Amino acid sequence: MDEWILVSPQRAKRPWQGQTEKTSEEQLPAHDPDCYLCSGNVRVNGEKNPDYNGVYVFDNDFGSLMKDEVDFSEQPSDFFTLKPERGINRVICFSENHSLTLPEMEVDDIKKVVDVWQNQYKELGALDYINHVQIFENKGQVMGCSNPHPHGQIWAQSSIPSSVLKTQENLKKYFDEKGKSLLEDYVKKELEINERIILENEDFVALIPFWAIWPYETMIVSKRKIENLIEFSEGEKLSLASILKDLTTKYDNLFEVSFPYSAGIHQSPTDGKPHQEWHFHMHFYPPLLRSAEVKKFMVGYEMLAEPQRDITPEQSAEILKGLSNIHYKL
Repeated sequence: MDEWILVSPQRAKRPWQGQTEKTSEEQLPAHDPDCYLCSGNVRVNGEKNPDYNGVYVFDNDFGSLMKDEVDFSEQPSDFFTLKPERGINRVICFSENHSLTLPEMEVDDIKKVVDVWQNQYKELGALDYINHVQIFENKGQVMGCSNPHPHGQIWAQSSIPSSVLKTQENLKKYFDEKGKSLLEDYVKKELEINERIILENEDFVALIPFWAIWPYETMIVSKRKIENLIEFSEGEKLSLASILKDLTTKYDNLFEVSFPYSAGIHQSPTDGKPHQEWHFHMHFYPPLLRSAEVKKFMVGYEMLAEPQRDITPEQSAEILKGLSNIHYKL
């Protein structure tokens, strides 16, 4: 992102007398009659979910973007800039089982989620007014998730979002200079150093990025230079499902709690332009710092100056790498 991060591991020694999060590890039912996302239930807008089995996708009943083109005439101004944004919001239910999360699902079932990600990226990206497709998941109440049912979202829109655009500019700058993918070279260097690698399989690497901001922030990167989900083979989709399960299992095992995070895929835009600079990767941003009750706050200095972290990426990697791939509930 062409930004600095202040790393201050000495701050981990400070006593904590601030806010603590409530943790509730209640056993959820396989089907909740009051859940708007469960199969066969009626959503708040009166529509009924089918009796689905596996992955189910529908247009978000409270979408932030509108499909219809907005009539708009901007008043000339040398200071303020406005423009309408058009797009589609969708919800992806990962499973009909209300009680599951990704680490508790079977690899084959997670692979079905990856299949849907691929199909949705292709379908939405083919629309002439959609230039970017953002696939993501918010997990846990502390991350603002309003429903515990296993699900993610898609925001497909006519503009390329600011953070993605900044990433793209830096990826392109490197590609134009070197003729190679920045992330391909980065992964090779990380594998060589082997200080921040958490998991590795035939097709993917999971690691703590050198530039990680959140205490246990991770990134999954494809070993092969893949620009987007459409280019995935069946084997690579299975490999991604496998490393997703193992990484999220390690997260849960860290504090023996259903680990909250925001996660999302970064891949090439769907604007019809060539994007050789892009290399598929997936970010995980979990807020927890010391325990299931103590989280990292991005406030004060972080908001006004630059991001700051209290644990080195090497320490985080060592801790996560040492955790079992078998879920603590088992």
